[in-house]
Amino acid sequence: MKKRKMTKRLPLPRLVIGGALLSLMAACSVEQPWQRPEASIPASFKEAPAQETAGWKLAEPAEEAQRGQWWAIFGDPLLDELEHQAIAANQDVQAAAARLRQARALAQAQEATRLPALDAGFGATRQRASPASQSLADGAQVPGQTLWRAQAAASYEVDLFGRVGSAIHAAQADAGRSVALFHSVLLALQADVAQHYFQLREFDGQLRVYQQTVALREDALKLAERRFKEGEVGELDVARARNVMESARADAAGVARQRAAAEHSLAVLLGKPPAQFAFAAMPLAPVEVQVQVPAGLPSALLERRPDIAAAERAMAAAYARVGLARSAFFPRLDLTAMLGVESATLGNLFHWSSRTFLLGPLAGTALSVPLFDGGRRSAMLGGAQARLDEDVALYRQQVLVAFREVEDSLADLRLLKVQHAAQVAAVAAAQRAGQLSQSQYEAGQVSYLEVIDAQRQVLQARLQLNRLAGAQAAATVSLIRALGGGWDAAAGQVAAR
Repeated sequence: MKKRKMTKRLPLPRLVIGGALLSLMAACSVEQPWQRPEASIPASFKEAPAQETAGWKLAEPAEEAQRGQWWAIFGDPLLDELEHQAIAANQDVQAAAARLRQARALAQAQEATRLPALDAGFGATRQRASPASQSLADGAQVPGQTLWRAQAAASYEVDLFGRVGSAIHAAQADAGRSVALFHSVLLALQADVAQHYFQLREFDGQLRVYQQTVALREDALKLAERRFKEGEVGELDVARARNVMESARADAAGVARQRAAAEHSLAVLLGKPPAQFAFAAMPLAPVEVQVQVPAGLPSALLERRPDIAAAERAMAAAYARVGLARSAFFPRLDLTAMLGVESATLGNLFHWSSRTFLLGPLAGTALSVPLFDGGRRSAMLGGAQARLDEDVALYRQQVLVAFREVEDSLADLRLLKVQHAAQVAAVAAAQRAGQLSQSQYEAGQVSYLEVIDAQRQVLQARLQLNRLAGAQAAATVSLIRALGGGWDAAAGQVAAR
């Protein structure tokens, strides 16, 4: 019988086993998957018509969505031009863009830690050992030695327990927050330009009312002076007529002062010195624009508001840093390697016999396991968790503020429409009363006090009507800003009527 030859089973190479263990530890990340915390979201807007709140959907991040030129719904070419000038030259937008580039650069730098770092160097060292270190007698002469080196080095941190990945996720979330903050600054600028524009036109409307009032009161003063000369009235009527005329001029100067300050503010928004900007007088007419609340809100409000998106990204960054703090409780592995040549003489440096290599750190160990640090890691983890709790609370608060701003703007537009209609009727009644009082005064049936009171009511009614027109325009801009900007025209979510 032929004897079977016995074969010896070889064990798996240690390198394969070690690599498998490293891969297992690298796959075990202590960072939990990110989930947006719950926030109180109403089923509908209280101030919005019910037919405009159908079709709710879950919110998804959309901070980079194009808002479009939402100000075009006003159909004002001058406003369009001012908005484009502001976007191109405003310094706050330039600073926000620079911050965005910084955040993206930091995120890119952090992402580079996934790859090994390579370095190359060349140099020489000169040293002389002590006689004692060479086991020589005191006073023995030990010659100095020069050592030339040319080498390439590589270093790499293995992503054990998600340490590297958590840092990258935090940096990426910070970059996303900077994107959202940039859009928030841009939207705020666009809204501020529109509101300053309509405010200037509102002041122009007030100045026109005062100019017309002053002209009428100049005629009234002439009438009072003529009747005084004819002996029909006393000098008191002349003094009263002059008083109301000069008061109107003083009030007009006050409005002109406010207009100058608003013009200067608009110039700064446009990135220009106030001395290089002038806004021609253009009284404001009632704004006949109605902004419809897009279908899908309130849930879509969490998608489109850039400030909410920024708060959400801040939470994501804090969440990743909690994972980074947890990874500090686990081992860390740094791999280093060096390959090069070294020689005592420069001429022999690149000979084959001068080659040298080093695997592992020059000092310390490659794999470090934390044992005791007096509670530092626990404190860092507690601080990271507290920061996350803070960001969650700030996010929920920002959501509540966003809903309040939308409700305020919707209520403003609805009630301003009613108020404006009533004020139109009030102006007509005041003007009729003024005409009657003037006629009766000329006929000697009433005193000049009746005329002054009627004219004051006409002035106040017309000024209030002008203010309501400005408030309607401002409320329209505020609603668009509260909703996160404009929407795609094809969706029919922003309409001008």
